[in-house]
Amino acid sequence: MKLKKVDEQIAKLIEKEQERQDTTLEMIPSENHTSSAVRQALGSVLTDKYAEGYPGKRYYAGLEYYDQIEDICRERAKKLFKVVHVNVQPYSGSPANLAIYFAVLNPGDTTMGMSLPHGGHLTHGWKVNFSAKYYNSVQYGVDQKTNLIDYSQVAKLVKETKPKLIWVGATAYPRIFDWERFAKIADSVGAYLAADIAHIAGLIVAGVHPSPVPYVHIVTTTTHKTLRGPRGGMIMITKKGIDKDPDLAKKVDKAIFPGLQGGPHENNIAAIAVCLKEASEPGFKRYGKQIVENTKVLASELINHGFNLITKGSDNHLILIDLRNKGILGPEAQDRLEKAGITVNKNSIPFDPNPPFKPSGLRLGTPAITTRGMKEKEMKLIASWINEVITDPRSCSKIRQEVKKLCKRFLLP
Repeated sequence: MKLKKVDEQIAKLIEKEQERQDTTLEMIPSENHTSSAVRQALGSVLTDKYAEGYPGKRYYAGLEYYDQIEDICRERAKKLFKVVHVNVQPYSGSPANLAIYFAVLNPGDTTMGMSLPHGGHLTHGWKVNFSAKYYNSVQYGVDQKTNLIDYSQVAKLVKETKPKLIWVGATAYPRIFDWERFAKIADSVGAYLAADIAHIAGLIVAGVHPSPVPYVHIVTTTTHKTLRGPRGGMIMITKKGIDKDPDLAKKVDKAIFPGLQGGPHENNIAAIAVCLKEASEPGFKRYGKQIVENTKVLASELINHGFNLITKGSDNHLILIDLRNKGILGPEAQDRLEKAGITVNKNSIPFDPNPPFKPSGLRLGTPAITTRGMKEKEMKLIASWINEVITDPRSCSKIRQEVKKLCKRFLLP
């Protein structure tokens, strides 16, 4: 039975959202567009059963095919990321990170991560998150002049505080991580080193960002963003992780179930398996390379229009703009661009003098518009539109029509 007959109200809202996505440039760097195959798996009958436990060791009957699906998903992830163990049951990235704390630390142990205002993630020890309330959190940041990670500061903090767990990863850092340097710092005190690659997983698979796998013990990731799958999470254990702690994989699996979660969402795991198959195909490498090329061109054009970019550019999929020289704050800029059909998000910048809900910056990226097939030519055009909207709010309606025309040429998957 069609949704429209069962619930016309919800059906209409989904139709409106479909229309919004069809006619909008989605430029929030943590978002993307999935394939119809991913969505088909996500909306399948697999949503109907509980599958508590792991393949071959479930608590309910009737799970033969669920076991096969989860095994396929795990093996695809192991092969794609070149790791020795994968858990594909985390509901998303934050639960995956929570499981790492639960697996390798005790409450009160010292952990370290990148400060949220400097580009890190809430779950890496920010003060309002569980990771700082239940653990002794130490935060590292970026250099005030360059806005790049200050590795000497990290090394000094590690030497002073001796954390048991160190996180590397970010939500608003436009440069490549030096995994090897972090590894040397972590190894100096015997700490677990965890790479949260939620934003850059697809870029790593595509070979346009170095992989952390040879250097870290644990890798966590979401499965959407640049990986272009459904909203889910994965935890991966490397050979170095097993060498450090032979029971690490068992500890992580027990942390997920029964430690933190009940039945996994097997429809989501099937959709993750589909996206991993898509990511293993040659076209995905071209896609990842194009994301980076598009970001570099977009960054260069924005600089030409007088925008002040944090770190003066980007090596990955995202750009962080300091708007203060434009006489506008992030929330107003975000709202103007949304009216023009360009979706970005307001964002704090390192050492931001303004509060989180009225930050000085904008965060934007290219994964979703690259999925639509847009390339360098379109980046130059989009940069000019962003400049026009920020400079003159009266231009929003005009640019909105131009955006719609562009979207008709580059359809969603």
